[in-house]
Amino acid sequence: MANATRSIPDSLRRVGVGIVLSVSLVGCGGNDASDHLLRDYQRALAERLDLAPPEHAKPRNIGAFPELRERRVNIPETREGMLDIHALRECHITTLVAERNSTLGRVAPASQRWQYELELWRRLESCLSGEVAERLAADDLARLERLTVTKREQLPRAIWNGLFGSEEWAHSFSRVSSALAPEALAPPGEQLAALDYLHELSRAPFEADRPLPSPDRLEDHLQALNDRPYTAELLRTLLLAEQRLTEANALLDRALSTPGHCPTGDFTADLQQTPEARRLAAWLEALDDAAAAWLMGLEPLFASLKAPPDDVEAYRQAWLSRQRNEAPLPRFRQAMQGHLERRHRLASRC
Repeated sequence: MANATRSIPDSLRRVGVGIVLSVSLVGCGGNDASDHLLRDYQRALAERLDLAPPEHAKPRNIGAFPELRERRVNIPETREGMLDIHALRECHITTLVAERNSTLGRVAPASQRWQYELELWRRLESCLSGEVAERLAADDLARLERLTVTKREQLPRAIWNGLFGSEEWAHSFSRVSSALAPEALAPPGEQLAALDYLHELSRAPFEADRPLPSPDRLEDHLQALNDRPYTAELLRTLLLAEQRLTEANALLDRALSTPGHCPTGDFTADLQQTPEARRLAAWLEALDDAAAAWLMGLEPLFASLKAPPDDVEAYRQAWLSRQRNEAPLPRFRQAMQGHLERRHRLASRC
Protein backbone atom coordinates (compact mmCIF):
# COMPACT_ATOMS: atom_id res chain seq x y z
CA MET A 1 0.00 0.00 0.00
CA ALA A 2 3.00 2.27 -0.23
CA ASN A 3 1.49 3.99 -3.24
CA ALA A 4 -1.68 4.90 -1.35
CA THR A 5 0.06 7.78 0.39
CA ARG A 6 2.11 9.02 -2.55
CA SER A 7 2.00 12.62 -3.70
CA ILE A 8 -1.20 13.66 -5.46
CA PRO A 9 -1.05 14.69 -9.14
CA ASP A 10 -1.94 18.32 -9.81
CA SER A 11 -3.98 17.77 -12.95
CA LEU A 12 -7.69 17.41 -12.32
CA ARG A 13 -8.27 16.36 -15.90
CA ARG A 14 -5.74 13.56 -15.54
CA VAL A 15 -7.81 12.21 -12.67
CA GLY A 16 -10.92 12.41 -14.80
CA VAL A 17 -9.51 10.15 -17.48
CA GLY A 18 -6.88 8.23 -15.57
CA ILE A 19 -8.59 6.51 -12.67
CA VAL A 20 -9.97 3.12 -13.60
CA LEU A 21 -11.15 0.95 -10.76
CA SER A 22 -12.89 -2.32 -11.50
CA VAL A 23 -14.77 -3.92 -8.63
CA SER A 24 -17.15 -6.83 -8.82
CA LEU A 25 -19.81 -6.60 -6.14
CA VAL A 26 -22.72 -8.87 -6.97
CA GLY A 27 -26.02 -7.86 -5.41
CA CYS A 28 -24.84 -4.44 -4.15
CA GLY A 29 -26.62 -1.25 -5.09
CA GLY A 30 -24.43 1.49 -6.57
CA ASN A 31 -24.86 3.84 -3.60
CA ASP A 32 -23.86 1.09 -1.12
CA ALA A 33 -21.11 -0.58 -3.13
CA SER A 34 -18.26 1.39 -1.56
CA ASP A 35 -19.56 0.62 1.91
CA HIS A 36 -19.76 -3.08 1.04
CA LEU A 37 -16.16 -2.96 -0.16
CA LEU A 38 -15.03 -1.47 3.14
CA ARG A 39 -17.08 -3.89 5.22
CA ASP A 40 -15.77 -6.86 3.24
CA TYR A 41 -12.26 -5.78 4.14
CA GLN A 42 -13.22 -5.40 7.80
CA ARG A 43 -14.70 -8.90 7.89
CA ALA A 44 -11.63 -10.43 6.23
CA LEU A 45 -9.37 -8.58 8.67
CA ALA A 46 -11.43 -9.71 11.67
CA GLU A 47 -11.15 -13.33 10.51
CA ARG A 48 -7.36 -13.04 10.25
CA LEU A 49 -7.23 -11.51 13.71
CA ASP A 50 -9.67 -14.10 15.12
CA LEU A 51 -11.80 -11.25 16.47
CA ALA A 52 -15.43 -10.28 16.09
CA PRO A 53 -16.06 -7.82 13.25
CA PRO A 54 -16.57 -4.22 14.39
CA GLU A 55 -20.00 -2.71 14.81
CA HIS A 56 -20.77 -0.26 12.03
CA ALA A 57 -21.68 3.29 12.92
CA LYS A 58 -23.42 5.58 10.49
CA PRO A 59 -20.97 8.12 9.03
CA ARG A 60 -21.67 11.73 9.86
CA ASN A 61 -23.27 13.88 7.20
CA ILE A 62 -21.60 16.81 5.49
CA GLY A 63 -22.32 20.32 6.72
CA ALA A 64 -25.05 22.49 5.27
CA PHE A 65 -23.96 24.93 2.58
CA PRO A 66 -24.62 28.53 3.68
CA GLU A 67 -27.99 30.06 2.87
CA LEU A 68 -28.31 32.53 0.00
CA ARG A 69 -28.21 35.63 2.20
CA GLU A 70 -25.00 34.30 3.78
CA ARG A 71 -23.35 33.65 0.42
CA ARG A 72 -23.91 36.93 -1.38
CA VAL A 73 -21.89 40.13 -1.04
CA ASN A 74 -23.26 43.63 -1.22
CA ILE A 75 -22.77 45.65 -4.41
CA PRO A 76 -23.79 49.32 -4.24
CA GLU A 77 -26.40 50.12 -6.85
CA THR A 78 -25.14 52.24 -9.73
CA ARG A 79 -27.59 55.07 -10.36
CA GLU A 80 -27.57 56.84 -13.70
CA GLY A 81 -30.54 58.74 -15.11
CA MET A 82 -32.11 57.42 -18.29
CA LEU A 83 -31.19 60.65 -20.08
CA ASP A 84 -27.57 60.13 -19.05
CA ILE A 85 -27.69 56.53 -20.25
CA HIS A 86 -29.35 57.67 -23.48
CA ALA A 87 -26.43 60.01 -24.10
CA LEU A 88 -24.29 56.85 -24.25
CA ARG A 89 -26.64 55.12 -26.70
CA GLU A 90 -23.85 54.58 -29.23
CA CYS A 91 -22.23 52.31 -26.62
CA HIS A 92 -25.25 49.98 -27.08
CA ILE A 93 -26.06 49.81 -23.38
CA THR A 94 -29.48 51.48 -23.23
CA THR A 95 -31.52 48.37 -24.05
CA LEU A 96 -29.33 46.22 -21.81
CA VAL A 97 -29.79 48.56 -18.83
CA ALA A 98 -33.54 48.81 -19.48
CA GLU A 99 -33.87 45.02 -19.49
CA ARG A 100 -31.90 44.74 -16.25
CA ASN A 101 -34.10 47.38 -14.57
CA SER A 102 -37.35 45.82 -15.75
CA THR A 103 -39.59 43.75 -13.47
CA LEU A 104 -38.25 40.51 -14.93
CA GLY A 105 -34.68 41.76 -14.83
CA ARG A 106 -34.87 42.48 -11.11
CA VAL A 107 -35.93 38.90 -10.32
CA ALA A 108 -33.65 37.21 -12.85
CA PRO A 109 -31.65 34.23 -11.55
CA ALA A 110 -28.07 34.78 -10.46
CA SER A 111 -26.62 33.28 -13.62
CA GLN A 112 -28.47 35.80 -15.81
CA ARG A 113 -27.34 38.68 -13.63
CA TRP A 114 -23.77 37.42 -14.02
CA GLN A 115 -24.24 37.40 -17.80
CA TYR A 116 -25.65 40.93 -17.67
CA GLU A 117 -22.72 42.31 -15.66
CA LEU A 118 -20.20 40.71 -17.99
CA GLU A 119 -21.94 42.04 -21.08
CA LEU A 120 -22.35 45.56 -19.65
CA TRP A 121 -18.68 45.65 -18.66
CA ARG A 122 -17.63 44.35 -22.08
CA ARG A 123 -19.66 47.00 -23.94
CA LEU A 124 -18.41 49.82 -21.72
CA GLU A 125 -14.77 48.80 -22.13
CA SER A 126 -15.20 48.48 -25.89
CA CYS A 127 -16.91 51.85 -26.14
CA LEU A 128 -14.30 53.63 -24.04
CA SER A 129 -11.44 52.30 -26.15
CA GLY A 130 -13.16 52.87 -29.51
CA GLU A 131 -14.16 55.67 -31.81
CA VAL A 132 -17.42 56.41 -30.01
CA ALA A 133 -15.53 57.86 -27.02
CA GLU A 134 -13.84 60.37 -29.33
CA ARG A 135 -17.22 61.77 -30.42
CA LEU A 136 -18.73 62.17 -26.96
CA ALA A 137 -19.13 65.52 -25.27
CA ALA A 138 -16.83 66.08 -22.31
CA ASP A 139 -19.54 65.44 -19.70
CA ASP A 140 -20.66 62.25 -21.44
CA LEU A 141 -17.08 61.02 -21.79
CA ALA A 142 -16.50 61.61 -18.09
CA ARG A 143 -19.70 59.71 -17.35
CA LEU A 144 -18.57 56.81 -19.56
CA GLU A 145 -15.18 56.71 -17.84
CA ARG A 146 -16.77 56.80 -14.39
CA LEU A 147 -19.29 54.10 -15.23
CA THR A 148 -16.62 51.87 -16.78
CA VAL A 149 -14.32 52.19 -13.75
CA THR A 150 -17.21 51.48 -11.39
CA LYS A 151 -18.28 48.35 -13.24
CA ARG A 152 -14.69 47.14 -13.53
CA GLU A 153 -14.23 47.52 -9.77
CA GLN A 154 -17.53 45.79 -9.04
CA LEU A 155 -16.90 42.91 -11.41
CA PRO A 156 -15.21 40.53 -8.90
CA ARG A 157 -18.18 40.89 -6.54
CA ALA A 158 -20.65 40.56 -9.40
CA ILE A 159 -18.92 37.36 -10.54
CA TRP A 160 -18.99 36.04 -6.97
CA ASN A 161 -22.72 36.72 -6.63
CA GLY A 162 -23.35 35.19 -10.04
CA LEU A 163 -21.80 31.92 -8.91
CA PHE A 164 -22.52 31.78 -5.19
CA GLY A 165 -25.98 33.27 -5.62
CA SER A 166 -26.82 30.39 -7.95
CA GLU A 167 -29.07 27.70 -6.54
CA GLU A 168 -27.52 25.22 -8.98
CA TRP A 169 -24.08 25.86 -7.48
CA ALA A 170 -25.46 25.54 -3.95
CA HIS A 171 -27.16 22.24 -4.83
CA SER A 172 -23.83 20.72 -5.85
CA PHE A 173 -23.04 20.75 -2.10
CA SER A 174 -26.38 19.19 -1.14
CA ARG A 175 -26.57 17.14 2.05
CA VAL A 176 -29.17 14.97 0.30
CA SER A 177 -26.56 12.88 -1.46
CA SER A 178 -24.91 9.48 -1.35
CA ALA A 179 -21.41 8.07 -1.39
CA LEU A 180 -19.83 7.40 -4.77
CA ALA A 181 -19.74 3.91 -6.23
CA PRO A 182 -16.23 2.37 -6.49
CA GLU A 183 -16.14 2.68 -10.27
CA ALA A 184 -17.36 6.30 -10.19
CA LEU A 185 -14.85 8.01 -7.92
CA ALA A 186 -13.36 10.21 -10.65
CA PRO A 187 -15.34 13.35 -11.54
CA PRO A 188 -17.68 12.89 -14.52
CA GLY A 189 -16.82 14.65 -17.75
CA GLU A 190 -19.70 17.12 -17.50
CA GLN A 191 -18.57 18.22 -14.03
CA LEU A 192 -14.98 18.64 -15.24
CA ALA A 193 -16.15 20.73 -18.17
CA ALA A 194 -18.33 22.87 -15.89
CA LEU A 195 -15.48 23.53 -13.48
CA ASP A 196 -13.10 24.43 -16.32
CA TYR A 197 -15.69 26.80 -17.77
CA LEU A 198 -16.33 28.53 -14.43
CA HIS A 199 -12.59 29.04 -13.99
CA GLU A 200 -12.31 30.63 -17.42
CA LEU A 201 -15.40 32.82 -17.08
CA SER A 202 -14.25 34.04 -13.66
CA ARG A 203 -10.64 34.81 -14.63
CA ALA A 204 -10.85 36.01 -18.23
CA PRO A 205 -12.09 39.57 -17.48
CA PHE A 206 -8.95 40.24 -15.43
CA GLU A 207 -6.37 38.76 -17.81
CA ALA A 208 -5.91 40.71 -21.04
CA ASP A 209 -4.54 37.77 -23.03
CA ARG A 210 -7.30 35.37 -21.96
CA PRO A 211 -10.37 35.18 -24.24
CA LEU A 212 -13.75 35.41 -22.57
CA PRO A 213 -15.75 32.18 -23.04
CA SER A 214 -19.31 32.54 -24.24
CA PRO A 215 -21.51 33.51 -21.26
CA ASP A 216 -24.42 31.80 -23.04
CA ARG A 217 -23.08 28.43 -21.87
CA LEU A 218 -23.15 29.40 -18.20
CA GLU A 219 -26.60 28.08 -17.37
CA ASP A 220 -25.95 24.69 -19.00
CA HIS A 221 -22.77 24.19 -16.99
CA LEU A 222 -24.43 25.23 -13.74
CA GLN A 223 -27.26 22.83 -14.48
CA ALA A 224 -24.76 20.00 -14.93
CA LEU A 225 -23.43 20.66 -11.42
CA ASN A 226 -26.99 20.79 -10.12
CA ASP A 227 -27.98 17.52 -11.78
CA ARG A 228 -25.04 15.60 -10.33
CA PRO A 229 -23.86 16.97 -6.94
CA TYR A 230 -20.42 15.42 -7.30
CA THR A 231 -18.80 17.60 -4.62
CA ALA A 232 -21.32 16.44 -2.03
CA GLU A 233 -20.98 12.82 -3.12
CA LEU A 234 -17.21 13.02 -2.88
CA LEU A 235 -17.35 14.48 0.63
CA ARG A 236 -19.81 11.78 1.71
CA THR A 237 -17.41 9.13 0.39
CA LEU A 238 -14.51 10.60 2.35
CA LEU A 239 -16.60 10.55 5.54
CA LEU A 240 -17.61 6.95 4.87
CA ALA A 241 -13.99 5.90 4.31
CA GLU A 242 -12.83 7.67 7.47
CA GLN A 243 -15.55 5.98 9.54
CA ARG A 244 -14.84 2.46 8.28
CA LEU A 245 -11.07 2.88 8.56
CA THR A 246 -11.50 4.14 12.13
CA GLU A 247 -13.50 1.01 12.91
CA ALA A 248 -10.82 -1.18 11.34
CA ASN A 249 -8.19 0.68 13.36
CA ALA A 250 -10.08 -0.13 16.56
CA LEU A 251 -9.99 -3.79 15.51
CA LEU A 252 -6.20 -3.65 15.11
CA ASP A 253 -5.90 -1.82 18.43
CA ARG A 254 -7.66 -4.72 20.14
CA ALA A 255 -5.16 -7.14 18.68
CA LEU A 256 -2.18 -4.93 19.53
CA SER A 257 -3.35 -4.44 23.11
CA THR A 258 -3.43 -8.21 23.72
CA PRO A 259 0.05 -9.54 24.54
CA GLY A 260 1.11 -12.26 22.13
CA HIS A 261 -1.95 -11.91 19.91
CA CYS A 262 -1.05 -12.60 16.29
CA PRO A 263 -3.11 -13.09 13.14
CA THR A 264 -3.63 -16.55 11.74
CA GLY A 265 -1.20 -17.45 8.97
CA ASP A 266 1.18 -14.96 7.46
CA PHE A 267 0.32 -11.30 7.95
CA THR A 268 1.97 -8.50 6.02
CA ALA A 269 1.94 -4.76 6.62
CA ASP A 270 0.84 -3.82 3.12
CA LEU A 271 -2.63 -4.17 1.65
CA GLN A 272 -1.80 -6.75 -0.99
CA GLN A 273 -2.25 -9.98 0.93
CA THR A 274 -5.93 -10.77 0.26
CA PRO A 275 -8.40 -9.93 -2.51
CA GLU A 276 -10.36 -7.73 -0.09
CA ALA A 277 -7.20 -5.85 0.89
CA ARG A 278 -6.12 -5.35 -2.71
CA ARG A 279 -9.53 -3.98 -3.66
CA LEU A 280 -9.38 -1.63 -0.67
CA ALA A 281 -5.88 -0.43 -1.61
CA ALA A 282 -6.98 0.45 -5.15
CA TRP A 283 -10.14 2.15 -3.86
CA LEU A 284 -8.27 4.23 -1.28
CA GLU A 285 -5.74 5.39 -3.85
CA ALA A 286 -8.42 6.33 -6.36
CA LEU A 287 -10.44 8.21 -3.74
CA ASP A 288 -7.37 10.12 -2.55
CA ASP A 289 -6.49 11.11 -6.12
CA ALA A 290 -10.01 12.22 -7.00
CA ALA A 291 -10.57 14.17 -3.78
CA ALA A 292 -7.23 16.00 -3.84
CA ALA A 293 -7.61 17.05 -7.46
CA TRP A 294 -11.27 18.07 -7.26
CA LEU A 295 -10.83 20.10 -4.09
CA MET A 296 -7.85 21.80 -5.68
CA GLY A 297 -10.08 22.69 -8.62
CA LEU A 298 -12.64 24.31 -6.30
CA GLU A 299 -10.11 26.48 -4.49
CA PRO A 300 -9.79 29.31 -7.07
CA LEU A 301 -13.56 29.83 -7.11
CA PHE A 302 -13.77 30.06 -3.32
CA ALA A 303 -10.71 32.32 -3.24
CA SER A 304 -11.83 34.70 -5.98
CA LEU A 305 -12.66 37.42 -3.42
CA LYS A 306 -10.07 38.81 -1.03
CA ALA A 307 -12.72 38.97 1.70
CA PRO A 308 -15.40 36.33 1.02
CA PRO A 309 -18.47 36.10 3.26
CA ASP A 310 -17.60 34.67 6.66
CA ASP A 311 -20.00 31.73 6.41
CA VAL A 312 -18.67 30.68 3.01
CA GLU A 313 -15.08 30.86 4.22
CA ALA A 314 -16.00 28.85 7.31
CA TYR A 315 -17.60 26.19 5.11
CA ARG A 316 -14.53 26.05 2.88
CA GLN A 317 -12.20 25.60 5.82
CA ALA A 318 -14.39 22.98 7.48
CA TRP A 319 -15.23 20.84 4.44
CA LEU A 320 -13.08 21.66 1.41
CA SER A 321 -9.64 22.33 2.88
CA ARG A 322 -6.80 20.05 1.85
CA GLN A 323 -4.67 21.09 4.83
CA ARG A 324 -6.91 21.76 7.83
CA ASN A 325 -6.76 18.70 10.09
CA GLU A 326 -10.49 18.54 10.78
CA ALA A 327 -11.59 18.71 7.13
CA PRO A 328 -12.73 15.46 5.44
CA LEU A 329 -9.69 14.84 3.21
CA PRO A 330 -7.04 15.29 5.95
CA ARG A 331 -9.14 13.20 8.36
CA PHE A 332 -9.43 10.45 5.76
CA ARG A 333 -5.68 10.53 5.22
CA GLN A 334 -5.02 10.42 8.96
CA ALA A 335 -7.25 7.35 9.31
CA MET A 336 -5.60 5.68 6.31
CA GLN A 337 -2.08 6.39 7.56
CA GLY A 338 -3.04 5.21 11.02
CA HIS A 339 -4.30 1.97 9.56
CA LEU A 340 -1.07 1.31 7.69
CA GLU A 341 0.99 2.06 10.79
CA ARG A 342 -1.07 -0.34 12.91
CA ARG A 343 -0.71 -3.10 10.33
CA HIS A 344 3.03 -2.52 10.29
CA ARG A 345 3.27 -2.73 14.08
CA LEU A 346 1.29 -5.94 14.18
CA ALA A 347 3.24 -7.51 11.32
CA SER A 348 6.54 -6.54 13.00
CA ARG A 349 5.47 -8.11 16.28
CA CYS A 350 4.32 -11.33 14.72
